[in-house]
Amino acid sequence: MIQNSLERKFIRLAMTAPYLERDEEQELAQNWRDHGDQEALNRMTMAHMRLVISMAGKFRNYGLPIGDLIQEGHVGLLEAAARFEPEREVRFSTYATWWIRASMQDYILRNWSIVRGGTSSAQKALFFNLRRLRARLAAGSDTLSSASIYEEIATALGVQTADVATMDSRLSAPDSSLNAPLSGESDSMERMDFLVSDAPLPDEVASEAIDVERRNGWLKDALGALNPRELRIIEERRLKDDGATLAELGDVLGISKERVRQLEARAMEKLKVALVARNPEFMAA
Repeated sequence: MIQNSLERKFIRLAMTAPYLERDEEQELAQNWRDHGDQEALNRMTMAHMRLVISMAGKFRNYGLPIGDLIQEGHVGLLEAAARFEPEREVRFSTYATWWIRASMQDYILRNWSIVRGGTSSAQKALFFNLRRLRARLAAGSDTLSSASIYEEIATALGVQTADVATMDSRLSAPDSSLNAPLSGESDSMERMDFLVSDAPLPDEVASEAIDVERRNGWLKDALGALNPRELRIIEERRLKDDGATLAELGDVLGISKERVRQLEARAMEKLKVALVARNPEFMAA
C-alpha cells in the first residue's frame, strides 16, 4: 500500500516537471557530459520521466507491475543520458525513446516467463508484435485460417512459420510448474511424476561405476603376467581406441605380422588364465 502511494506521488511529480527548451536541454547535456554535473542530469531525466511513464503504459498488458516498468525505463533514460551527444543537435527525447523502450522490453522478456524467450532480434520482434499483427489480420478477413495467419506474420517479421506457432502457444498459456499438484489437494501427484527419463537410475550408475573399477583392477593385475613384448602388443592392439595393425607392430618390433598375431594370441590366453586364477568370479561376471 505504501509502495503504491509512493509510486503515484512520483508519477504526479514527474508529470508536472517543466519541459526543457532546446537550448536549455543542450546546455544541461553538455554540463553532464563534460563536467559530470549531477544536478544537470537530474533536471534532464526528471523532465523526460513523463516519456518513461507514457511508454510504460504501452507495455501494461504484459502482466508486470507498472512501477517496475517505470524503474526499468528510468534505467534506459540514464543510459541514454550517458551516451547522448548534444552536438548532433537531436532532441534528447528522440534519442532516449529507443533506450527506454529497449530497457523495458528486455525487462519484460526476462520476467514474463520462466522460459527465456526473444534471444534474437527477430524473436524479440515476434514476441512484441505477434498479438497486434494477428488481431489485425483476423479482423481484416473472417476466412483466414490460423495457418494462413501464421504464414503472413512470419513473412512480415522475417521468421519461420513454426516460430510463430510456438510463440503464439507460449503467449496463449501461462507457465505451469512441474511441481504443481494435478488436483487441488496438496498431497496429490505432480506433473513431474509423469515425466519419463531414459537415464539410468542412481543405483544403476553407482553399480556400473563399481563394476568398471573392479574389472579395471582385475585387468591391471593380470597384465603383470605378460612379458614386455606381449604387454606392448596388447596395449597397442587392444587397449587403444585406434589400435595398431599387425603389420605396423611387426615393423616396430622387427618381426613378421604373423609372429605378432601369434604373440597376441598367446598373450590373450595368458590374460585369461591369470584372470580366472586370481578371480574365479570373473567367468561368472
